[in-house]
Amino acid sequence: MTAHSDESPGPSGELALQTIAMPKDTNANGDIFGGWLLSQMDLAGGVAASKVAAGRVATVAIDRMSFMVPVKVGAVVSCYTQVVAVGRSSIQVQVEVWSRLTGFAGAAPIVEKVTEGTFVFVAIDENGRTRAVPRS
Repeated sequence: MTAHSDESPGPSGELALQTIAMPKDTNANGDIFGGWLLSQMDLAGGVAASKVAAGRVATVAIDRMSFMVPVKVGAVVSCYTQVVAVGRSSIQVQVEVWSRLTGFAGAAPIVEKVTEGTFVFVAIDENGRTRAVPRS
């Protein structure tokens, strides 16, 4: 693990969700469950997609996802989103997750990209049916 510096790449997109990885979210090895991380990404992507849709959205697909490094308990998990495509009723959102783990006093925090994925959402109406995304 390396510390994030001004010369290192940083997050792309807008901060959509931030939380702390807790012990209840770990596997037997003490790392955060991939499923927990996936759910945080889905929430963050939904925040971005609902802004574009001006209302309710539902997840319809996860096009691609890659885990890069494990997330440790106590890390601040930040999900960044970027809308990459908008169709008639669908919104495709790229989600990046970054982790910041603070070390001992005086030590620089470890900041690293831990996963990324592309999520597809569809705008839905009050009856749960697909609807068109409003055009600006």
